[in-house]
Amino acid sequence: MTRVMVSVLIPTLNEAANIVDCVESVRWAEEVVVVDSGSTDGTRELALNAGAQVVDFRWNKRLPKKKNWSLEQIRWRNEWVLILDADERITSQLAREIAEELSAPRADGYLINRRFMFMGKWIRHCGYSPSWNLRLFRHRLGRFETFLPEDTRSGDNEVHEHVILEGHTRSLRNEMLHFAYPDIYVWVEKHNRYSDWEAEVEASGSMAQRPVSGEPLRTKRRLKLWSRRLPFRPALRFCYSYFLKQGFRDGHEGYVLCRLLATYEMLSVFKAREARARNQGFLCRGNEHWGPGSAALEQAKAPDGSSSPPR
Repeated sequence: MTRVMVSVLIPTLNEAANIVDCVESVRWAEEVVVVDSGSTDGTRELALNAGAQVVDFRWNKRLPKKKNWSLEQIRWRNEWVLILDADERITSQLAREIAEELSAPRADGYLINRRFMFMGKWIRHCGYSPSWNLRLFRHRLGRFETFLPEDTRSGDNEVHEHVILEGHTRSLRNEMLHFAYPDIYVWVEKHNRYSDWEAEVEASGSMAQRPVSGEPLRTKRRLKLWSRRLPFRPALRFCYSYFLKQGFRDGHEGYVLCRLLATYEMLSVFKAREARARNQGFLCRGNEHWGPGSAALEQAKAPDGSSSPPR
């Protein structure tokens, strides 16, 4: 296959297990750039040996995060950029379609569906299929949305933010592969950080204020905001994913994933409550609120008038 005039952005942090296969899947691209956040497992060296360029990124806990920084700061050799996580792969069919489409573009950006792999199995239900993402676009026209200016403890890379594109989009037919979670440990580790992001965004209310590209994403965002008001969200999330989205059809892996999604929802709910209390200057302890002027705080004052909620 001849080289396609597209630049590939791969953000990494300790992705030694994935980076070589990821770079190999886009060897047809004219430029492949790995933006690394100080990996200590050999990711940087493996990427260089695989033929990619490597750019070092050091985050100062402020915006922009890694992907937006890369879009703004790197001198891309091509007008088009394809953003790929290290655990994703571009199939040969999708590569040929991208080459054909970019030979005579009919849009400014292209949505790509991801085939979600969990515990070695393709998850066809659970709400994970289809999973459209705007990944291929004219780099000067697209930036990832931003919700919060401060660190949300979710890392230096955009997590659930989507690309806002100043232009028209189309969908590609072929899918990319997403080997997101090879085991439960990786799922739990990542979603503990993701739930930090969810909680901070929910507590700030900033999600409702941000524009999004594409009607499917707008609908999904509206449903997500509406669901925030529902009681028993973790249990409802399991029922939604397992029954309504037919996760039971994915067998044991589907059941495990739906249970984990309910756990993720639980963490988001609890962390959001904690974040709201913190933002209001309160500390939460059970059903008591420890903050300025609270009855519980007045009762807990020391003889000298100082306050210190019990531990």
